[in-house]
Amino acid sequence: MHSLSDENIQNLKEVVLLSEGVQRLISTDIDELLRIAASDKRDELKVFLGEVIRFGNRCKDPQWHNLDRYFEKLETELTPHKQLKAEAETEIEQLMVLVHFTAELYHEMHALDRFEQDCRRKAQEDDNSTAAQRGDSLSILRAELKSQKKHVKSLKKKSLWSKILEEVMEKLVDIVHFLHLEIHSAFGSSDENKPVKNNHQKLGSAGLALHYANIITQIDTLVTRSSSVPPSTRDSLYQGLPPCLKSALRNKLQSFHLNEEFTVPQIKAEMEKTLQWLVPMATNTTKAHHGFGWVGEWANTGSDMNRKLSGQTDLLRIETLHHADKEKTEAHILDLVVWLHHLITQSRAANGGIRSPVKSPIRSPNQKTLHLSSHKQNSPPSTLSVEDREMLLEVSKRKLTPGRSKSQEFDTTTARLCKHNRLSKSSSHSPTSEHSSKREDDPFPIRRTLFSLPSIDFEIDRVKALDVIDRVDAIQ
Repeated sequence: MHSLSDENIQNLKEVVLLSEGVQRLISTDIDELLRIAASDKRDELKVFLGEVIRFGNRCKDPQWHNLDRYFEKLETELTPHKQLKAEAETEIEQLMVLVHFTAELYHEMHALDRFEQDCRRKAQEDDNSTAAQRGDSLSILRAELKSQKKHVKSLKKKSLWSKILEEVMEKLVDIVHFLHLEIHSAFGSSDENKPVKNNHQKLGSAGLALHYANIITQIDTLVTRSSSVPPSTRDSLYQGLPPCLKSALRNKLQSFHLNEEFTVPQIKAEMEKTLQWLVPMATNTTKAHHGFGWVGEWANTGSDMNRKLSGQTDLLRIETLHHADKEKTEAHILDLVVWLHHLITQSRAANGGIRSPVKSPIRSPNQKTLHLSSHKQNSPPSTLSVEDREMLLEVSKRKLTPGRSKSQEFDTTTARLCKHNRLSKSSSHSPTSEHSSKREDDPFPIRRTLFSLPSIDFEIDRVKALDVIDRVDAIQ
């Protein structure tokens, strides 16, 4: 009922449907968007209908049985009833009062359980103690227990605990009838049960909405930490891409030529043009997924049950990736991944272009280094940090796990050596920190020669990135 208020319907039509994310990924046809929104509302009502029908079948009075037949007739009855609206609003208010007391009842019942446990424990302690050691604590606990029992008994009378199904069912059926008319009133001609256009596959029907939301969120996080991206995080992003995107990415990297004049801030600005409207839709998708299971939510919200009645707008499914066009979304993600590759490459080049096989190239000026000689006497020595030496020695003693990439094997060891090996927007990786972050690289783990530190070459990095794509595909 709250979501169908004039204020929320106006927000839907003037803000949500005109937002850049909805317009780019779902449709620019307002009539089609209204039909989608109306269809979503009917789907929400069907969930509520299913609960009401189930409760009706459990009633002793047979008049509440098989309500699905009655609700089917409502589809043809679209005449507004002012009296019904007034009755429904009153009944909803009465039910919400009952819900409030019911939530409070369950909270106090838990408190009653604790009182009873305290009393039993104290009684056992007094049984094992002398008369001189016994105090008034047990009598105080028993008095509190008695008071709590009275409070719980009072709440049972005020809540749904004492109501019979038939008494509540009458109110629920009136509310269903009212909500059905409200949906038609809010959306008008858009609510004529016309089939929604489905010329293209949608992420929701493909079961990919949440997965793509996670990929977008990962990209957004990597952009903020482009200068210190752990190999495991880049590997995780690539592994999460669907096969069609991996195949397209190979061709995209080959054909994409970055203007050398582009700086790191400029690349981020280009990516932000897409992220500013794509990330909110991904975030909404994640919120909607974790918000499932609203039935019974009142049992945990307690006195905050009425918080949604204060004007808070509920999240709409059309604000998520559920109705997003699959091809359009994949095209934007592909562009972001390609830009991300160049962003990390440019960030690394801006920091000097030289890095350790696993860790960041930026080292503290006073950090101790040592020279490791290769097994061949004629091989030139290579300068490695103490942490790199320890990591390499430990890796050489372990057997590689089948099915894991080289970067994952290195990352497993490095995680135990470096405290700052996790990627977080809120964490800080100082360039001069002695425990610097892991190596900076492009979005794909690239195998490097351990005892040479070549300068960065963009074309070489792109070829190696393509090699990694082929290598991981072969492993899979």
